[in-house]
Amino acid sequence: MSKKSSVWSISRDDSQNSQEPTSARWEEIDRRNPRSPAGKGWESQLLETGFLAIFLCPVWTLSQVPRRCPPSLICIWTFRWLIVRIMLGAGLIKIRGDKCWRDLTCMDYHYETQPVPNPMSYYMHHSPWWFHRFETLSNHLIELIFPFFTFLGRRMCMVNGAIQILFQVVLIVSGNLSFLNWLTIVPSLACFDDACLGFLFHSRGGAKKAVLEIQNEDAAGRTPTPTKGMWIRRVMNIALGVLIGCLSVPVVMNLFSSRQVMNTSFDPLRIVNTYGAFGSITKERTEVIFQGTLSQDPKDPEALWEEYHFLCKPGDLYRRPCLISPYHYRLDWLMWFAAFQTYEQSEWVIHIAGRLLSNDSAVLSLLDHNPFQGRETPRWVRGEHFRYKFSPPGSSSAAQGKWWLRKRIGAYFPPLDLEGLRGYFQSRNWPHPHIQPKRS
Repeated sequence: MSKKSSVWSISRDDSQNSQEPTSARWEEIDRRNPRSPAGKGWESQLLETGFLAIFLCPVWTLSQVPRRCPPSLICIWTFRWLIVRIMLGAGLIKIRGDKCWRDLTCMDYHYETQPVPNPMSYYMHHSPWWFHRFETLSNHLIELIFPFFTFLGRRMCMVNGAIQILFQVVLIVSGNLSFLNWLTIVPSLACFDDACLGFLFHSRGGAKKAVLEIQNEDAAGRTPTPTKGMWIRRVMNIALGVLIGCLSVPVVMNLFSSRQVMNTSFDPLRIVNTYGAFGSITKERTEVIFQGTLSQDPKDPEALWEEYHFLCKPGDLYRRPCLISPYHYRLDWLMWFAAFQTYEQSEWVIHIAGRLLSNDSAVLSLLDHNPFQGRETPRWVRGEHFRYKFSPPGSSSAAQGKWWLRKRIGAYFPPLDLEGLRGYFQSRNWPHPHIQPKRS
């Protein structure tokens, strides 16, 4: 393939759409495609959890258990309301989404096709069919039934909290969903009270003793006279409750809507959001593999194409799935999205290819293996599309140490060189990459 044909194969397809998507366009992509990169709920959930935490403790004392301003019951209930919305949003989007959630077969595919599997995912995927049915049914109960226990009194509220924490621990063990599961444990803790959590503290002195003294004073009617600061705090807590209540109206309407949208917000500050995950399940795992060559002619049958490996996403068939939770390798995650889209829909993939052609240190730092480390810069980079499957336990492939099997689907994007990408980069106002000097 000549340089001219390579340039034309990319620039011609994109000449009619050389503008970057606007924020409104990304929002529309998010609404129509719940698996798009724009549709992640981590940031929104982190913002909402952090906002509620502001009101949990006073800012003018460093006391472990401040006597005059214990945590407001309103603030505790805002956390409980958060875990209810997280679970109901996730459960309802599943019931309304992929048919496999209704016929209890989604877990037959989830462990193999989730964004970044971990070592336990391999063994969970090969569990018996009846176990996968049990998992799916349990998921529905945990996300659709148990959240209502929050409003059924102290004991039932604690049951829900325990179930939700256990559920998140199972998700942490069986997959790499970054810090999301750890973050979801935080509002679940609000389902427990002091009496339930007392066993975590030493029986003599410290926080436990201070809490008992406050409780005894309240029981005897010896509550401290409210100070100006305490009144301000109470007003702030009431304002918080009113704010969360008002902002929850469109969120609740969205939950009951047949056109439910997940992982979005109806207020610009993302204080109260709607959540959801895995409304649809990918039945087959596909991966985009970047390959480079030093050959002058990318069409030469003798050209040696060498693969780049990412930090965690599947690539090398012999590499064991990694364990990264609670860390988050965003590029690896985005490559999962790119694999079931085209490079026209994920233009940043071509941007990555251009950076690889120039041995860009910033991009290479996000990879696990650069086949051209300490060598010449690759002349061409291409993207290949593969279908990946876990190797069956006990098979000859597993005996050889292969965790994965793969089959080529075809080209994801054609061979590219730096000169051929010049017009493509210019049309998007991207700085054209330059070859960096080789490090000794």
